[in-house]
Amino acid sequence: MINAFTKNIVLVCCLFALSGLQQVFAQDEKNGEVTTVLTPHSSDGIFSSTASFTFAVNNTYKNAESGKISYLVTTEANKKVRADSIRVKIAGNGSGRYDFEIPGLKPGFYKINFMINVADYDDTTRKAFGIRPTEILSTHGKPADFESFWHQAKLELDKIKPEYKITELPDSAKDNRRVFKVEMKSLDGLVIRGFLTEPVTKNKNKKFAVLLGLPGYQVTLGPMFGTDPDIAIFTINIRGSGYSRDVINVRRESYIVLNLEDKNRYILRGAVMDCVRAVDFICSRPELRHDNIIAAGGSLGGFLSVATSSIDKRISFCSAANPILSDIRNLVNEVDWPFIDIRQYIKTRPDLTMEKVLDNLDYFDAKNFATNLECPTLIGMGLVDPIAPPNNVYTLYNGIRCPKHLIIFRDLGHEIGKSYNVYEGRWMRDTFALF
Repeated sequence: MINAFTKNIVLVCCLFALSGLQQVFAQDEKNGEVTTVLTPHSSDGIFSSTASFTFAVNNTYKNAESGKISYLVTTEANKKVRADSIRVKIAGNGSGRYDFEIPGLKPGFYKINFMINVADYDDTTRKAFGIRPTEILSTHGKPADFESFWHQAKLELDKIKPEYKITELPDSAKDNRRVFKVEMKSLDGLVIRGFLTEPVTKNKNKKFAVLLGLPGYQVTLGPMFGTDPDIAIFTINIRGSGYSRDVINVRRESYIVLNLEDKNRYILRGAVMDCVRAVDFICSRPELRHDNIIAAGGSLGGFLSVATSSIDKRISFCSAANPILSDIRNLVNEVDWPFIDIRQYIKTRPDLTMEKVLDNLDYFDAKNFATNLECPTLIGMGLVDPIAPPNNVYTLYNGIRCPKHLIIFRDLGHEIGKSYNVYEGRWMRDTFALF
């Protein structure tokens, strides 16, 4: 027989059980997620006319998710071009695929944001895409005296005796290579330094093709070790960078603006000449092939590779990944850097204006070097690069008149994928007949 006390205990237990059951149901309602995948209908994000995408949604909640999917297309300068949205309802434990087409866009590159807003999920997926980029042309020409400006710089460099100093370092044993530290004098008598690594060989008559490694912005380059027995590697530290900071040793943000008010004293004039002096060094070495030189670099190194290969015809293959400073006048409203530092610099110079800066930078615009390239050239770019935007890189690429190839990384920013290096190695070996 159940007394009143027992009944109360049973009732309380039932209430606790019911409460627990309700919590389980509540937890079941909350367990789940909404995930999305955006797929461009182009492997490299380039379209000939209409851009198209599929936005896939997966819902693992038990309940349906209702809301909308929308997109916003802007220029690289964030000017709105197109927008649209659709209402959606994704069933519980269900999925949906939604196709979008964006017709009628002019040649160029665009940013696109896809937004999903449903009961339990809000998110934005960002991509970029291009429409007929081979038709992209700059609206700004090169200075009439562009070639004579750089010819004069080379004449000044020729007057500086390099005074090469070469020191063999202890065997690294990493790669069966000899390692040399190299010092030399460049424009303005500044000492610059680099490292040469050569495969060890018993063939006294062996001559090596050369990879000239050029540095990114404020990057220190030490010796580079490779496994290719036919290729020597020479890395150079340009003035004010890495191991070449004796005279010029400035803060990172100050480097790009150093002497910007005078194109004849601007830091990049000397930096490009440092790279030419590096080629002089290569051509001074009897064990190196003077007709098989590849200039290669990324970011600022990509710029230096294009510039050096343009004005020094001893370079026989140019490789530039994410080259910066292309179509500079169109960069002003598209990127933060280097214009944050440039605007700060202008504030410290009462007589300096942005127009004067741009007049000077015309002599250091990568696209203006590109039209003078004569050697095979490989360019790599990321489609969502905030420093070397695809519009600007493509302007450079479209100006190249010699054999060329472009590799686009659809989902990468200021970087490249491994496939670039693989392609670079194969093309280099074909160009240099290293079979």
